[in-house]
Amino acid sequence: MRREEILCLLYDGFSHSVKDPLWGNVAMNEGFKRMLEVEEVQKLARIKQNGPTYHIYPGSVHTRLDHSIGVYHLSREIMISIASKNEALPLSKVGILSFLCASLLHDIGHFPYAHSLKELAMREHEEIAGDLIMHEPALKNAIEEIGASAEMSAAIIDKGLECDDEEVKLYRTILSGPLDPDKLDYLSRDAYFSGVPYGTQNTDYIIKSLDYRKHHLVLEEDAIVSIEHVLFSKYLMYKTIYWHKGVRSATSMIKKAILSALRDKVISYEDLYYKDDSEFALMREKYSDYEPFCLISRVEHNRLLEKKVELPLSAIPTLTEMALSLETREDAERILYERLRGKYPTLREYETIIDIPEPISFESDMMILRKNGKIDRIREDECALSMEVGSLFSSRLRKLSIFLPQYVSFSDALSAVRESFDE
Repeated sequence: MRREEILCLLYDGFSHSVKDPLWGNVAMNEGFKRMLEVEEVQKLARIKQNGPTYHIYPGSVHTRLDHSIGVYHLSREIMISIASKNEALPLSKVGILSFLCASLLHDIGHFPYAHSLKELAMREHEEIAGDLIMHEPALKNAIEEIGASAEMSAAIIDKGLECDDEEVKLYRTILSGPLDPDKLDYLSRDAYFSGVPYGTQNTDYIIKSLDYRKHHLVLEEDAIVSIEHVLFSKYLMYKTIYWHKGVRSATSMIKKAILSALRDKVISYEDLYYKDDSEFALMREKYSDYEPFCLISRVEHNRLLEKKVELPLSAIPTLTEMALSLETREDAERILYERLRGKYPTLREYETIIDIPEPISFESDMMILRKNGKIDRIREDECALSMEVGSLFSSRLRKLSIFLPQYVSFSDALSAVRESFDE
């Protein structure tokens, strides 16, 4: 398509405005505005973006729908930016519209308290989103009424779907990469609603510095600092918000309750799919006589377990090795419980929780458009967050923690750990 055709497609008819506190007026055409009314999209308004984080940062009550609208907005801005710099692009009308649909719909398969369920053997939310797009008639019709392809939108979101289409592969790299609209929105949005400055990005500058060359989304050389900014922001947001000790306590409590219920066959994995926050709470109420589910109730009422022990993963190898697997982690928790219950007879087994956050990466793999017109990957000497530094950041963040009730002393908890696992 030629530049004029792409820009006309991205501007003509986009007369509806959705007010967003972060990005201002988000432009939509009639079709995208109607898509917001589809139930699978509306459900996102009933799922908090950061789960129980609002207990620590009270303003953090924004939703998956807020975020999805932001990702759609930034995706449209990226397409406008790269189209403005090129006489023509190997893109199609249906492809561009499918990409915008995928941007708006990328989270429709998300679960409540998503970070609590990451380690479980569940279907990926991208796979669920693809299934919903392909099999929910109202959603599929809304996509096709826009002039997009449901198959293409599903393939852009779900990378597990085999696809040889080069245009789809390009959209996948835009939607999920070092400077993707998903990351640019959630870092800035989560920082804004949490009241911290760490995640805020110079988003306009980043988007204006993106271009398309030789089948790649590229970043202009002068804007390399933007990659460093995003990666440092990600580190600080994990350190202060996503992995705050209170947030980790809440997420580990929910995970413990769900794992116990799955183990005892109180619920199945199917009971966890397609739920919003309210439906998740109703599931807990349905099985209110199942004692470990009181952990979820405690999270809802901000009665969190306390972090009593925090250790580097290398500190006690025997404990870490057991804790890294969900199956043997439960054995380690049981050993600690047995060690502590003699002194604390009111302690319940499900109140002894070991937590290790999931691995995270600080990737900086981005194609750079040099001032001389050449294209190559960013060099390690150009970014402070090299692979070695990124690994250091990850190790500084990712630690083993033990959560217990308030009445258990720190010294007793640490002694129980050492007596049980120190070699």
